[in-house]
Amino acid sequence: MNSALIVAAGKGTRMGAGVDKLFLEVAGRPVVAHTWQRLHDAPGIDEIVLVIREERQAAFQELAQRFQFRKPHRFVTGGSERQDSVWNGLAALSPRAEIVAIQDGARPCLTVDLLEATITAAVAVGAAVAAQRVTDTLKESADGRTISRNVDRSRLWAVQTPQTFRVAVIRRALEEVRARGLQITDDTAACELIGQPVQLVTGTAPNPKVTQAADLPYVEWLLRTRAMT
Repeated sequence: MNSALIVAAGKGTRMGAGVDKLFLEVAGRPVVAHTWQRLHDAPGIDEIVLVIREERQAAFQELAQRFQFRKPHRFVTGGSERQDSVWNGLAALSPRAEIVAIQDGARPCLTVDLLEATITAAVAVGAAVAAQRVTDTLKESADGRTISRNVDRSRLWAVQTPQTFRVAVIRRALEEVRARGLQITDDTAACELIGQPVQLVTGTAPNPKVTQAADLPYVEWLLRTRAMT
């Protein structure tokens, strides 16, 4: 059984005070509704767990009714940090779940091909992540004002979501994070602590995350373009 876990409990502070980026309308529906739709329509996903803020539960229930999300789903309250929210979501998976795809709620342009590729890799290796080679020239700055040195980008990758795992693997990895009292910014970092290889999976289509207001026009264009193809 394959499960999806949508992480949607953050406050998105970079979007501005009082703005919930997940509920900003883009291409005719809230950002998070696009993300949910992608996983709802994916034939390789059997259930969806949404990790949300407690005060947003009524809003998510309204989304389910409005867009007729019938695939089995449940809501779980998030934690103080992203890793805590993922931990709570993992605890709510079906006991039959063998694979879990963890997806940012604010990354609405996920394609079925990319999702399925990460699932295939996770089955084979244990862990996989959507990623793209870094193509920009990178510089390091010690003071935030001037360049200290050039950074070799030849071995650098920018990771995205989905981050997909055998359920037993990600639980064991996050248990290690919690035991050490660490904070991590993504789930694959937990795998490094237990020596778990993570397969890089590249997609052919853009897979941006809505982080600030300037991201919305591009995401809108991507979603409307794909709807017409």
